Amino acid sequence: MGDKLSLRAGVIILAALLGLAALAPLIAPHSPTEQNLEQDLLPSSGEHLLGTDKLGRDILSRILYGARVSALVGTSTVALSVLIGITLGSLSGYFGGWLDHLLMRVVDILMAFPGILLAIAFTAVLGPGLDHVILALCLIGWTGYARLVRAEILAIREREFIQAARALGGSPGRVIFVHMLPNLLPALLIQATFGVAAAIIAEGSLSFLGLGAEPPTPSWGSMLNEGRQFLLVAPHLTTFPGLAIMLTVLGLNLVGDGLRDRLEKKGK
Repeated sequence: MGDKLSLRAGVIILAALLGLAALAPLIAPHSPTEQNLEQDLLPSSGEHLLGTDKLGRDILSRILYGARVSALVGTSTVALSVLIGITLGSLSGYFGGWLDHLLMRVVDILMAFPGILLAIAFTAVLGPGLDHVILALCLIGWTGYARLVRAEILAIREREFIQAARALGGSPGRVIFVHMLPNLLPALLIQATFGVAAAIIAEGSLSFLGLGAEPPTPSWGSMLNEGRQFLLVAPHLTTFPGLAIMLTVLGLNLVGDGLRDRLEKKGK
């Protein structure tokens, strides 16, 4: 029962947030980049439901458009990371030998460093921008998926149905993608769900440091950075973007936990 409630709650939260992000151009009360210095740092009101920032920009509108940025970075990063991880992890687990040794040593080296520090280093070299953020997060994000795929392939490559596929003349590519990968999809889906949450937090951290979305593109992380100097006089500048990040990550984690619990029950 607990896994169902967790999964449903997570799906409801994510559906609501994705719906708001998708409809942002239609429901945002103001342009997210429109400035009005005469209305700076306003608290919540009828015209500005969540107040305004130091440049008089509507915070609600910026949060709605910031959700689009977070969704883009989170899904793009995980999609590319999964693609790279599946490819390299499959080759490593299926063929073994020197290729497996080489790829796993690369994975070990990358995973020896804190991921956020590597992301900061990569984006510092590449420069700010969402495309560079996605690239930097992919460079560190594929390792977990590669290790997962390799471990799962090692566990099933000697099973009877895999041996039968080989005996019937199946090529390595066909054996991997037709017979092996479908058995890995549940585990990959769970890890990808948590991966999106991690990517959103990482993007927010990089934007907070000025290495993410470039102004005037709204980003929850950059909104937190802009509001930190006004914590005492205008706490709403950081409260609402922080809540947006918290709710998004909470929804993703609830979905991931629910899916994992279901998978474990089926395994038993």
